[in-house]
Amino acid sequence: MKRQNQSSVAEFILLGFSNFPELQEQLFGVFLVVYLVTLLGNVIIIVIISLEQSLHVPMYLFLQNLSVVDVSFSAVIMPEMLVVLSTEKTSISFISCFAQMYFILFFGGTECFLLGAMAYDRFAAICHPLNYPMIMNKRVFMKLLIMSWALGFMLGTVQTSWVFSFPFCGPNEINHISCETPAVLELACADTFLFEIYAFTGTILIIIVPFVLILLSYIRILFAILKMPSATGRQKAFSTCASHLTSVTLFYGTASMTYLQPKSGYSPETKKLMSLSYSLLTPLLNPLIYSLRNSEMKKALMKLWRRKVDSHPF
Repeated sequence: MKRQNQSSVAEFILLGFSNFPELQEQLFGVFLVVYLVTLLGNVIIIVIISLEQSLHVPMYLFLQNLSVVDVSFSAVIMPEMLVVLSTEKTSISFISCFAQMYFILFFGGTECFLLGAMAYDRFAAICHPLNYPMIMNKRVFMKLLIMSWALGFMLGTVQTSWVFSFPFCGPNEINHISCETPAVLELACADTFLFEIYAFTGTILIIIVPFVLILLSYIRILFAILKMPSATGRQKAFSTCASHLTSVTLFYGTASMTYLQPKSGYSPETKKLMSLSYSLLTPLLNPLIYSLRNSEMKKALMKLWRRKVDSHPF
């Protein structure tokens, strides 16, 4: 989409947490640790699932893709935030800002659809265990996976192109931690009402509808679990689904509050905290939730560790 007017703004200023100068060093330390733990946790999941043949099933392959998305999501936001916190350089070029916006939408949208696909996979496995191999065969799995990435790509491309077409000729200070759409849109020198209608509708379709469908599927799953005769089976099913539901609630809840809010709905500081919830906390917690609550992941990790120790004896 071509830009309708020439923007006079060559760069933006990310204000981040500049209102709290005395906390900059502490925040840098906390965010750096969180970022490194996030990278480590998600990379471990990606490696374990790649190397352990027994985990090459839809549930874990979806999880592997979720970890790829989480690593990418963090890499788009965290390095720039750490630079802002550690130096006086708070500026980001016009193109870099929109590149960051694109990847936030791309990976965020992909995660929305992946979480929905994972919920469908658990629904099929628990509610229809005998038919599960036919319901979630390789072809269906690949379709769901490709569709999740393709829809994320489309979301990022369409929305970023539209915002990029607006002229930016006035203030250039973004009172946020990154170049997210709502924060950048406030600086546009044009009527954005039509875009806001589109964005609101798109958010309903991308966040609220999948979230409602996920909740409905978990209600069905809950009834199916309660009917299980084996206490061990019930416990295992509850453990698997509880981890997914925790991640889903955190991600969809905070993302919907950010993208469905009216412009004056929350203070800038509240918006920053909500953004941190799904861009920082979710990628951090996903590996902990899925690995600590999943016996098969822990067994695979121990198996790989023993294999490494055996191949490199002291």
